[in-house]
Amino acid sequence: MTTQAPPRTGPRIHRAWFVAAVTLGALVAAAAFRSSTGALFEPLEAEFGWSRATTSGAVTLNLVVYGLTAPFAAALMERFGVRRVVAIALAVVRIASGLTTLMTSAWQLWLLWGVVIGAGTGSMALVFGAIVANRWFETQRGLVTGIFSAANATGQLVFLPVIVALAAGPGWRAAALVVTVATALLVPLVLLVLADSPAAAGTTPYGAVAPEPAAPLLLVSAPVTPAAAADTESPGRLAVRTLRESSRSRVFWILVATFWVCGWSTNGLIQTHLIPAAHDHGMPPGTAAGLLAVIGVFDIVGTVGSGWLTDRMDPRLLLFVYYWFRGMSLLVVPWLLGPVIQPPLWVFIVFYGLDWVATVPPTVALCRTHFGLERSGVVFGWVFASHMVGAGVAASFAGWVRESSGDYFGAWMTAGGLCLVAAFACLAIPKRVRS
Repeated sequence: MTTQAPPRTGPRIHRAWFVAAVTLGALVAAAAFRSSTGALFEPLEAEFGWSRATTSGAVTLNLVVYGLTAPFAAALMERFGVRRVVAIALAVVRIASGLTTLMTSAWQLWLLWGVVIGAGTGSMALVFGAIVANRWFETQRGLVTGIFSAANATGQLVFLPVIVALAAGPGWRAAALVVTVATALLVPLVLLVLADSPAAAGTTPYGAVAPEPAAPLLLVSAPVTPAAAADTESPGRLAVRTLRESSRSRVFWILVATFWVCGWSTNGLIQTHLIPAAHDHGMPPGTAAGLLAVIGVFDIVGTVGSGWLTDRMDPRLLLFVYYWFRGMSLLVVPWLLGPVIQPPLWVFIVFYGLDWVATVPPTVALCRTHFGLERSGVVFGWVFASHMVGAGVAASFAGWVRESSGDYFGAWMTAGGLCLVAAFACLAIPKRVRS
């Protein structure tokens, strides 16, 4: 007589963690090409004879398009599903990054690098991670949001030494081809693993007590149901309507303004101009790129830790601390840069890594608290758009300061002052939503 083996009763890994892993990969891949901007200034200018204003302008366009795409991408994910939008975005990045190897004119740089890459990577911006965290995690949302934020920023920074090495060896085109291959490998994983929602995968969010309704999460006005809105409202109208309704709130404008400063002081200034600024002080570009990579490593610790703290502390106070100390650190940068790395510069690099995008988890939490779970993804999309617009303005502003004065001193002072103002603005956000 044969006996049947008893069924397995051991713990199973929740589907949400597999979705989170693929989301991490997509965020890092989207960040990889964008990480090449500051590292490739000098190779592009040397080969084509372009000015710093031309290359900085392309970066500005990339950052602005990247940010403005985010709220519409969030609406597209609500309308057509996360999996489909992300797969198409990866394909767009793959094609555009491959075409950059054939460009010969500045307008092609602005079109491919600025517009197409900006739109493709903008569709996989932090809004994508916020939507996945909100849909798939009932508990540990802040921690998961912190992990996604770290992956996005760290992907941009850790790739820099590789890009600098490729530019110095095979050439800058090799860096673009690396991104092309990486995004091509990710598309099948997205199609196989990523699901639009827990209900679509036949499960519940991680930590949920009871199943959630299968209807998609949409911003709707009574008496229209979410399902009806999904059939009648276009993604563009959803994004614009969310902006119109959210703009009536003072909290929305505070979050927009402070995140604008966040983008100014990170992507726009440090990521784009630290390498050429350090080179102005005699530091080799490879060494400066290594410093940005160290920022990326410590960003993992800082952002994940910020997510953990967001689950336990008042996010307004966290934002105050982050912006205040970021502003103070930027005010001393001009005296830290030199031909070699001195101990005070290491202190700045480690601190700035811990603080790089630590602002994201508390900002996402405030969007969810003040605007509700159903529309927080699109609301954060508009807040994130301000982040990248601020980054774009800073990239051009710092380039203009460099060309007009011969150094970056004015750019460092401006960014530090803006961060100090943002710190106090965060304290004006109400602690709780009025009933």
